[in-house]
Amino acid sequence: MALSLTSDNVYKLYNIDLSKKIEGIAVLQQKHVNGQAYSEHPRLFDGLILAFMVNGSMKARIHFLEYALCAGQIAIVQPHLMIETLSMTENAEIITIGLSVDFISTYPMLHDFVMNNQIRWQPVLDLQAEEMILKNELLSLIQKVYHKNQSPKKVEMLRHLVISLMSLIAESYTALADHNNPIKSRTHEIIDDFYLLISKYATQERSVYFYADKLHLTPQYLSTFLKQKTGKSILQWIDYVTLMHAKTLLKSTSLSIKQISNKLNFDEPSVFCRFFKRLSGTSPGVFRNRP
Repeated sequence: MALSLTSDNVYKLYNIDLSKKIEGIAVLQQKHVNGQAYSEHPRLFDGLILAFMVNGSMKARIHFLEYALCAGQIAIVQPHLMIETLSMTENAEIITIGLSVDFISTYPMLHDFVMNNQIRWQPVLDLQAEEMILKNELLSLIQKVYHKNQSPKKVEMLRHLVISLMSLIAESYTALADHNNPIKSRTHEIIDDFYLLISKYATQERSVYFYADKLHLTPQYLSTFLKQKTGKSILQWIDYVTLMHAKTLLKSTSLSIKQISNKLNFDEPSVFCRFFKRLSGTSPGVFRNRP
């Protein structure tokens, strides 16, 4: 199974005050920091991510494809899809809301956000002017309630506000579908299926033939296809996912480097350390201790 962040791990990874912790919901506000490498933390979140671009702009890779986000836009990332921030402008500011699978399962209206192909292949959303005003007001209230002192009704208030915000987003997608209902193409299917395979097997199988056989394609076709459509070869994607798993384990667990090396099926910890440094430019230990 793919290694992923949970709503609990998010608090450790981003140093969020544990006194603010609410079961199933995490709210994070980030700004551009000079010299910070935003690709340090590619995420594979065990839940739903809502990223609100407040100021500036950014480029991100969502589910293998690159997107540009501008102020006012929203990125909706479904569970277990990779998201990696590639760059940000100096004035960039993002508010991110993470919702756990348990939270989503409590509210039937949220199920569509998990399985909806329209959201998967149109993860960046523009709102109309009226909806933009409502979104900003709801987002402001969510932040205020999230950061207020604990109280008997705090969790209930926050959940209602989040559901209201999600309803607004769902309504916008419904209106969008009336004008532009995307049909999942063969390209989407291959990328989807390859993603599922490497999420499961990247740390076990490094053979091009293995993935081509699973997808009922020739190795040459799959290699050429992925390079053209995603900019990376099969082996580059396997390295990418393995590195992502390693970074997640280093930042969100207390496992030793030897234990992580074993978990990722490296022959020796030294081989894992060389792999990690070759791809990230630093050692696992230095990366783990970096703020």
